[in-house]
Amino acid sequence: MIDFENMEDAQTLAQAIVNTIPEPFVMLDDQFRVLAANRSFYHTFKVDAEQTRDRVLYTLGQGQWDIPTLRVLLETIIPERTAMNGFEVEHDFPGIGRRTMLLNARQVIYGDNATKTILLAFQDITPRRAIEREKEDLLRRAEELLHEKDVLLQEIQHRVANSLQIIASILLLKARAVTSEEIRNHLQDAHQRVMSVAEVQRHLHLAEGIDQIDVGSYLTKLCGSLVASMVAENQPITVRVMADKGRIGSDKAVGLGLIVTELIINAIKHGFPTSKAKGLILVTYEVDGEDWKLTVSDNGVGKDTAEAAGKSAGLGSAIVEALVKQLEARMETTSSPAGLSVSIARPLWHSLADPPSS
Repeated sequence: MIDFENMEDAQTLAQAIVNTIPEPFVMLDDQFRVLAANRSFYHTFKVDAEQTRDRVLYTLGQGQWDIPTLRVLLETIIPERTAMNGFEVEHDFPGIGRRTMLLNARQVIYGDNATKTILLAFQDITPRRAIEREKEDLLRRAEELLHEKDVLLQEIQHRVANSLQIIASILLLKARAVTSEEIRNHLQDAHQRVMSVAEVQRHLHLAEGIDQIDVGSYLTKLCGSLVASMVAENQPITVRVMADKGRIGSDKAVGLGLIVTELIINAIKHGFPTSKAKGLILVTYEVDGEDWKLTVSDNGVGKDTAEAAGKSAGLGSAIVEALVKQLEARMETTSSPAGLSVSIARPLWHSLADPPSS
């Protein structure tokens, strides 16, 4: 402790300490008169010492400092708690306009318990609050835009579904009206493919979330719909799905869904030309890190790959090849009397070179 010879020296040191504080700072007596203030207080609030010293705080600036929340702090909270930190006040302060101030106050009681002093420090947090309000406005606007996006997406999906249904109906009507068997078959194939695209779109619409799709649930529902629409009661074909747990982007899900649809349509139409007691189409989806492998296999009659190589690819094969290229994957086909297996995988899949299982 410093042993001062007189009170003036102690006051000089106290004033120097007060002036060193970078935030506005004021010292009040127990009647809320200003005993001292630092340079930052005078500079921040655009007042001078003559207008401030020995005046009641509430009367400063022609009474504009008579702030109800400030009265609550000084007259109610401080006497009960002695100290208060982070008390926020928003007010139109004279000379500087509307500001948000964070107040820290402490009551000092001296040894005789008769004299009390209140120390009051101000921190201007107006820029911080402005940034926070701007951030809240941006977040609110972002939420509104996301909601608008969801509404617009639902509307687009609804219109796409209606358009696909209209196109499919027109193709079916045309197929029934033509007399050429070949043209009728082409129109029926086109109708089935439009319906398959509609099925993919419908399942993506019903899936939880827009960007990420659960693979197992998606493929199971898609294959179930295909079986219900294509497999006759007297044609006992089962479609089974085995998929690793995981989610994929909706853009990849569209491609995989269309590939699965084309391969299942092909298997149902060509893999089982005669009734078979236990016809099975197996759809498997395997994941290995970033790599994946999709296999559609059946226990039907298979196909003569050598003979098929001499023929031009049909529409279904062309669609699958285009989708495989779009997914940056590779395709392998294995056929035997035990059935046909088509595997589509990323080039880095560790077992791509291995013969796919039937």
